[in-house]
Amino acid sequence: MWIGLAIVVILAIFLIGAYNRLVTLRQRIKNAWAQIEVQLKRRYDLIPNLVNTVKGYATHERETFEKVTQARNMAIQAKDVNEQAGAENMLSGALKSLFALAENYPELKADANFRQLQEELTNTEGKIAFSRQFYNDTVMTFNTAIQKFPTVLIAGMFGFHKEDYFNLDEEAAARQAVKVEF
Repeated sequence: MWIGLAIVVILAIFLIGAYNRLVTLRQRIKNAWAQIEVQLKRRYDLIPNLVNTVKGYATHERETFEKVTQARNMAIQAKDVNEQAGAENMLSGALKSLFALAENYPELKADANFRQLQEELTNTEGKIAFSRQFYNDTVMTFNTAIQKFPTVLIAGMFGFHKEDYFNLDEEAAARQAVKVEF
C-alpha cells in the first residue's frame, strides 16, 4: 500500500512539474512576442518621419512612398505570426527601395534629420532581429517540450499546441533587385 501511494505521489509531482513548465514556456512565448511588438511599434512610428523627410527632397517619387506606407499599414494590421512575417517582408523591401532612393540625393544624405532617423531605424532593426531570434528560440524550446515523451501526454491532456515560428523570407527579398526609377 505504501509503495502504491509513493508511486501516485511521485506521478502527481511529475505531472504538476511538467504542467507548470509548459505554462512557463507558453508565457515566455507571449512575452517574447510582446517584445517583438514593442520594437515593431517603434519601427512603425519612425517610418512616417523618415518618409516625410525624404519627400522634402524627392517629391516626384510618389510610388516609393506609397509602397512604404502601404507596407507599414499591412504590418500594423497583421493578426498572427505568419501574417506579421509576410508584412515584414514587404516592409523591409519597401524600406530598401526608400534607402536606395536616398542614395541618389546627396543633399538628402547630408541632412542631419534623415541621418538620425536612418540610424534610429537601423538600431531598431537590430533590436527586432534580436527579439525575433529570442522568440523563435523560446518557441523551439516549447515545441520540443510538448513533443517529448512523457510530456507529450500532458500537453495533449491540457491543450498545449505547437506554436508558429516567426519566419521571414529574407533570402527572397535579398535576391530581388531594388528598383529606383526616375
